[in-house]
Amino acid sequence: MSTNCTFRAAGGDGVFLDYSHNYLFVFAAVAVSLMASFTGLALTRGVSLLPENQRKQRIAMASVALGGGIWAMHFVAMLGLQLPILFYYDALTTLISALTAILVVGIALLVMHFRKRTRLSIILAGTIAGLGISAMHYIGMSGMQLCTAVYTPFGVLLAVASSVVLGIGTFAIAYGERTHRSIILGTLTFGTAVCAVHFLAMAGTNYLEVDNVGSLAALIDNETLALIVTLIAFFICGGFLLLGVTFIPAPTATVPLVEQGKPASPTTSVPYQKDGHVQFIRPAEIAALRAEGHYSIIYTGSDKLFCPWSITEAESRLLEGSFIRCHRSYLINPEHVTSFERKKDSGVCLFAGSPALGAVPVSRSRMAEVRTAFGLI
Repeated sequence: MSTNCTFRAAGGDGVFLDYSHNYLFVFAAVAVSLMASFTGLALTRGVSLLPENQRKQRIAMASVALGGGIWAMHFVAMLGLQLPILFYYDALTTLISALTAILVVGIALLVMHFRKRTRLSIILAGTIAGLGISAMHYIGMSGMQLCTAVYTPFGVLLAVASSVVLGIGTFAIAYGERTHRSIILGTLTFGTAVCAVHFLAMAGTNYLEVDNVGSLAALIDNETLALIVTLIAFFICGGFLLLGVTFIPAPTATVPLVEQGKPASPTTSVPYQKDGHVQFIRPAEIAALRAEGHYSIIYTGSDKLFCPWSITEAESRLLEGSFIRCHRSYLINPEHVTSFERKKDSGVCLFAGSPALGAVPVSRSRMAEVRTAFGLI
């Protein structure tokens, strides 16, 4: 069960070795990559609204899951490398490569959750993560014993450039709206990106045998070690998913939206969670609400608050209180809108009193309703 990738060329110290990859190891590596990507991205949903200490704890968990999973994918794939000679990996170098992945991913997540989320912060975080993936790969490769890797400049450049571009793309997708759909798309993108970067780097790598000094041998064969790493990665990700992810939330004790065929009446206060307590805010103080999966984000003056209502529930309770659904992901309070800009068939609303909110999109299907509310029709 292997795919042959044969390279033969005269090297300075000899002839490059033939090599191939075991299909089972490749499939296991892809599975680990997808599992780790989903765990890391799902753990960070809603993290920006948590208190600082809780935010750091959640980011640490996501860093271990995502960074450790990236390393596990790389290591399992490397264990699937088949050469015609004996080789193994230095334990210390392998550990350093794992810690590098965890640390760099953690820095990227800190950028996303402790800085204002802008296009620049997404590019910065994606670049950091992409460079970290490449660094982890080449550090791990340097740990090969009884065999040395020989890189081509084009192969290294292609791997690094691909990791940065795919890293930026992943963060742009995963942090677009932070909905279930964006997390799933981000998982597929990131998981695929990590695997693609690994095998792009491998395509630009050749191997030379080095002199075997002494009778060195690995204590555990590659198949057993790959199985152990894969199981550990899945247990860690599974544990973190059970502890910190509410991707499929349990039913809550909220008032039903429709009872005996009657729509829910508008609310006089809106709940939000802060410092582990449920508190309430008057609708008039809210500038807008943004969908965040099964929950929503409340924007006031300079604050972002975590609301347990979905955007659909918020709509049913607040529309009669003068809120407008301007986009599938946004409810706005016209009293807080300071300017409106039309862009062909769509538009944007601006909130000078809520700098964290930025420009709120107005979809084409909602234009008439929004313009009517502003007295423009």
